Amino acid sequence: MNDQPTTEKLLRVLLIDDHSLFRVGLEGLLERRGIEIVASVASGSEGIDLVHNLQPDIVLLDVRMPDMNGLEILETLRKQGCKIPVIMVTTSRDDKDIAKALRCGATGYLLKDMEPDELVQALHAIMRGETVVAPELATTLARVVQGKNPQDTEDKLESLTPREREILQHIAEGGSNKVIGRALGITDGTVKLHVKSILRKLDVHSRVEAAVIAVEHGLGSQNRNN
Repeated sequence: MNDQPTTEKLLRVLLIDDHSLFRVGLEGLLERRGIEIVASVASGSEGIDLVHNLQPDIVLLDVRMPDMNGLEILETLRKQGCKIPVIMVTTSRDDKDIAKALRCGATGYLLKDMEPDELVQALHAIMRGETVVAPELATTLARVVQGKNPQDTEDKLESLTPREREILQHIAEGGSNKVIGRALGITDGTVKLHVKSILRKLDVHSRVEAAVIAVEHGLGSQNRNN
């Protein structure tokens, strides 16, 4: 039996959702899995104040809410300089909602009917610096990304350096900064700087969008050595 204290940081989550039954259920599910719910509210304005006051690790945010919807809350937080990861947890599969959420800086877009353990895994992936989108929405996300001008996207890909293209290939395979750094023999901090440059050059707001572009333009693992 190991009596040594654990050094793993307790994940602190703030929940904003106008459906009280869903909030109460999710609170219980996450707390039973060792995740602390620092606050759980139905009001967008109250949620924004609590995000700044409590500084949680992650914000879970519904999209469809009365008065101030989740996308407006997200946009307000980002305009106020909030860098805390925000995951949209919703029933909406609408292309426009997904596109706007990612463009406004959402770090994840998940569906309310997912398994609790999958949500916990997604939360930890977010804390590792990944962007998580529900697998069921892959086709929808592809449509969103394909809505961009194809020639414009080609030109942006051409602007990437050889190292950035190499890192983009790893992103397309789902690699985290740490995994990519280990594979390329560079620090994850250096990878992070390259990823920021890649997102800026491709004019996208998440690794997921960048990954879809990479796959659509043949930059997957099968072309690693081409």
